[in-house]
Amino acid sequence: MPTNRRDFLRRGLGSSALIASTASVPLFLSRSAALLASEDTAADRDRVLVVIELNGGNDGLNTVVPYADEDYRRARPTLARSPDRVRKIDERIGLHSALGGFEKLLERGLLSVVQGVGYPNPNRSHFGSMSVWQSGRLNAKQDDIGWLARVSDRSQAAVGADPAALHIRESASLPQALSGGDLAILSLTGPEQFRRRTAAAGTDDDPAQQRRRDQLAPPVGEARGTLVDFVARTTATTDAAHARFSQLLDSSETSRQAGLRGRMSLIAQMIKAGLATRIYYTELAGFDTHASQAGTHPGLLSELGDSVQAFISDLAAAGEAERVRVLVYSEFGRRLTENASGGTDHGTVQPVFLAGGALRHPFIGSPPDLRDLDPDGDPKHSIDFRRIYATLLNDWLDCPSALVLGHNVEPLSLL
Repeated sequence: MPTNRRDFLRRGLGSSALIASTASVPLFLSRSAALLASEDTAADRDRVLVVIELNGGNDGLNTVVPYADEDYRRARPTLARSPDRVRKIDERIGLHSALGGFEKLLERGLLSVVQGVGYPNPNRSHFGSMSVWQSGRLNAKQDDIGWLARVSDRSQAAVGADPAALHIRESASLPQALSGGDLAILSLTGPEQFRRRTAAAGTDDDPAQQRRRDQLAPPVGEARGTLVDFVARTTATTDAAHARFSQLLDSSETSRQAGLRGRMSLIAQMIKAGLATRIYYTELAGFDTHASQAGTHPGLLSELGDSVQAFISDLAAAGEAERVRVLVYSEFGRRLTENASGGTDHGTVQPVFLAGGALRHPFIGSPPDLRDLDPDGDPKHSIDFRRIYATLLNDWLDCPSALVLGHNVEPLSLL
């Protein structure tokens, strides 16, 4: 598709916040971009995907609870949620009582629950199963290119443009989902790291910084994928991101909250500030509940539900929620039977959540059949996770799913 003046100003230069902080940009371009930004509406800007990884293996059976199932109660004499400790959806299932935020989203048609999600021959290793989920390939290795890295590579982002994807992290390194591609993906802990890196990088009008960027910029027409091109894109993208984020962090709205809610609030600020970034990724750790699960799991679910609900409400108030979808997943679920330490061990099946905008169905698929178990005593999956990816790729990110997943996968009727 040919690039017109409007696309050039939006994608090549970014919003007026970036231009105002870059002394070398001519005044007429700054004014043009500012006018363009004022004309933008949420409807004509790109769609955004926000991914939340529940690190450690979330106990799906105590998240979307089959409270009326006798097999569930029998397998979990101490951990089973009784009917008075769930937020009932119908006469069979309910959400954990800590998921008040998710209940509010369900009532507004802003949450979909995909039940019984997994994949054939499940891997119960954290690293092995995470590689499957994050690469989108069943025969995954830990150095395979991530599925979202493949999407980002197809964005053809201009040098110096907003990053195609951002990792807003708690403590972990860049996830495999964003690793291995041609484009540089920034992995940052939060607002204060932006401030430190911006201060260390120097000002945009520093002649030495400008010479460095000019020397690294590849010749016009040079093929992507070379070392020079990669370094140039990394440098220019980081410099541009620093300028954008510095403007953002100086605003009175910038979040100072901690935990997942703070990270989600920061992502909301970036979206509302007009960044062209289409993919955001963050995590919530602590779900490896081998012991004393009753004391830790409710707090994690409360943080998850409240953070996502606040995030969607924040975007809705700004008129941005319709162009944002949130995907929530974990590397696997937990075993049906509780262990002797008051916890649950690595399992298979889990529910996956989608939030934001008007979703087609509140529930997709059926709860796991607790009488039809695999040889290890775990529930069998009924929906392959790659069908969720195919739906998001085809219907949300406008990226042919076969190019990312390696073959055609039947999507779900979600969006």
